[in-house]
Amino acid sequence: MATFNLDVELLISELSASLTPPQHAAFEAAARAALAAVNCSGCGAAYRVLAPLQRQFFDPPPDDRLAHTGARHHRPSKLIDAPALGEDSARCGERHRNAFQTV
Repeated sequence: MATFNLDVELLISELSASLTPPQHAAFEAAARAALAAVNCSGCGAAYRVLAPLQRQFFDPPPDDRLAHTGARHHRPSKLIDAPALGEDSARCGERHRNAFQTV
């Protein structure tokens, strides 16, 4: 039974490691109360009780990838905005390419 208590304490500390300090203390208190109310038989049962409880205390950090989206990073391109340089056909420039051919 002593190893079970040690494993449960280790599980609680691992699940609370990603929480901020105020959430960390609140989660540990709620986890111990939930485990006492359920009377778990092992570490797997304790994890099934504590994992959803940990998600209630976890606030994900803001997504920094969304900070760099938007129109402010769009730069116009002269090549995209300008009209095409030649006519749009397979023969475009053929006369000019063949003008300087040697026989």
